[in-house]
Amino acid sequence: MKPTQFCRWSISFFIVCFVCSCSVQKQISKSAKLLINDPVVENAHIGISIFDPAENKYWYGFQSDKYFTPASNTKIFSCYAALKYLGDSLITFHYSENDTALFIVPNGDPTFLHADYKQQPAVQFLQKTKKKIYITNTNWKDAAWGSGWSWDDYNGGYMAERSALPVYGNVIKWIQSKDTSEEAVIMNRQDVSVFSEPEVNWPVNFNTDIHDSTFHVERKLTDNEFNINQGNEAYAEQEIPFITNGVQSALGLLKDTIGKEILITNKFKNTKPLTPLYSQPLDSMLKPMMYRSDNFFAEQSLLMVSNKLFGYMNGEKVIDTLLKTDLKDLPQKPNWADGSGLSRYDAFTPQDFISILNKMKIEFGIQRMQNIFPTGGTGTLKNYYKADSGYFFAKTGSLSDVIALSGFFYTQKNKLLLFSVLVNNHHSTPFMVRKAVERFLRGIRNNY
Repeated sequence: MKPTQFCRWSISFFIVCFVCSCSVQKQISKSAKLLINDPVVENAHIGISIFDPAENKYWYGFQSDKYFTPASNTKIFSCYAALKYLGDSLITFHYSENDTALFIVPNGDPTFLHADYKQQPAVQFLQKTKKKIYITNTNWKDAAWGSGWSWDDYNGGYMAERSALPVYGNVIKWIQSKDTSEEAVIMNRQDVSVFSEPEVNWPVNFNTDIHDSTFHVERKLTDNEFNINQGNEAYAEQEIPFITNGVQSALGLLKDTIGKEILITNKFKNTKPLTPLYSQPLDSMLKPMMYRSDNFFAEQSLLMVSNKLFGYMNGEKVIDTLLKTDLKDLPQKPNWADGSGLSRYDAFTPQDFISILNKMKIEFGIQRMQNIFPTGGTGTLKNYYKADSGYFFAKTGSLSDVIALSGFFYTQKNKLLLFSVLVNNHHSTPFMVRKAVERFLRGIRNNY
């Protein structure tokens, strides 16, 4: 090919690529306007970012550099921190021992005695020892609640307290069960039993108001005292966070589980390296954290990262450090307040989520991300993207008037795209907003 011919070909190729690129942006812009002007969200604030990692360029952006409350999309950042620093397996505690005593330093492992994990190496370890067991809590440098949490959600199972030694997910499951056997019905003796898992010795009061027919439990704000209303349900259950009181509540519950007392000491001085006691594979925690949007797992993940980096647990410290190091190149510096997204102080941009998703893809691989993030028809996406299961992988987020979705998807031409759609201050139903976002994203997938 002659030089002049090559130049003409190159110019033509560039023009074609440029026109195609503009065409894609123009088409997505038209689709985005349908979403932005949809009556479901027309009065809301919306941020959109669509990114092509292969070409390292944005396909589309709308208010993508503006700040939004992300709700549980914040967990994407916590997930990144855990993947970066926690290794392959979680550590329940570090320990040291001499001839007569075993000393343990808790590590904030949320899977310790959690109902989802039947194998409990730390429990077996503590049960086997014949030595006196001592625990130190001096590496706890934080508060039980995160910054900006709504205090009046304290009774919700989704707002379990954070702690250095979590047990049973830091919640008590209260269960009501009725005898509905044929004999009991005939005899009109449908006995009702109410019990807790785990069993507790804390005060329990029963409400005898016959006009309230629904089972529910409410803990006192400042005490582990529970008020229970028996309902008409044959079976009902409710998870209630308990007040951790440092490690005091955990040790009380542990005593019955391991059959021995653990004593608190703040005089522990160790001259030898501490030995880690491993529990569960890291991804066995991260997957349910993302699938069911588990606030407790997300919060404890950040605290474990803090303990790994500094030798103590403090959410504010680890967030500040991550933003100054691993995440210093974010497009806009977020206001990152907690690990779970419960806080209304959290403020991120859609471009921030594109950046962290791209980091996760590069550093940990897209296949691992596809295993950790829920896909269509599963987890918090169980009612969405069902026809695109295996092609959409995303984290949801919701608070009152907030809907968020960020993640990965493959187009019909098998092109991987990263996306973030953040909706704030809507006054529709969450379902309708999510469906509007789904129509927009599925349109992009089907057309490119």
